[in-house]
Amino acid sequence: MERFNGKRVVVTGAGSGFGEAIAKRFASEGARVLVSDINEAGMTRVRDEIAAAGGEAISALCNVAEEAQVEAMIQSAADEFGGVDVLVNNAGYSHHQRLMWKISVEEFDAVFAVNVRGVFLGCKHVIPHMIEGGGGVIVNIASVGAVAPRPGVTPYNATKGAVLTMTKGLAMEVARNNIRVNAVNPVAADTGFMKGAMGVDSLDEEATERLVATIPRGRLARPADIAAAVTYLASDDGDFLTGTSINVDGGRSV
Repeated sequence: MERFNGKRVVVTGAGSGFGEAIAKRFASEGARVLVSDINEAGMTRVRDEIAAAGGEAISALCNVAEEAQVEAMIQSAADEFGGVDVLVNNAGYSHHQRLMWKISVEEFDAVFAVNVRGVFLGCKHVIPHMIEGGGGVIVNIASVGAVAPRPGVTPYNATKGAVLTMTKGLAMEVARNNIRVNAVNPVAADTGFMKGAMGVDSLDEEATERLVATIPRGRLARPADIAAAVTYLASDDGDFLTGTSINVDGGRSV
């Protein structure tokens, strides 16, 4: 039986990496998915690949730091699907890895705009639809850096700490509306996002070995790992979980 048969799901930052895996996992289990990203080419590719695999997907170009765009994205899903059952706030941004006092105010503001304001806006605009529909699930993608920070990405880690606090507070506010709010904390992965944060085109063997050395399971995260955790939290199996987070980190935070 497909766990999400007929469920209406919105995934931000779904044009690559974790978001792509999350959107495809939901679609493979019967969900109708809105694929959103700031990168139109990636977003369109994922939407079309879901359709080619027999799933149902639409797309909406969106910069999650801009309220009008987030509101329009959520409304697109509500108009097309008749409501929204699940929102995955996955879109994220990181400044390049460097010491905090060498990061500009512009970089600081940009990372908070996407990672914190973006989550706030997604929640703000989806919750009225979920209340109207009788409930729903929000899953926020934070980071293991929120609970076990690495040096060099301190403002980024701070944004993810804010996401965890927002997740807990919002869960208390909407529990009476049959809405659950949880978070997932991934460890480093070999994705375009990670390469961007490190300011490289690819993770060389030395960089990969340094990261893996801090992970007891002996490997980086894979997008499928994150998708599995997200879909668990969104499923009926996670029905009694709200205001919590799962560290998908191979033991790095232990």
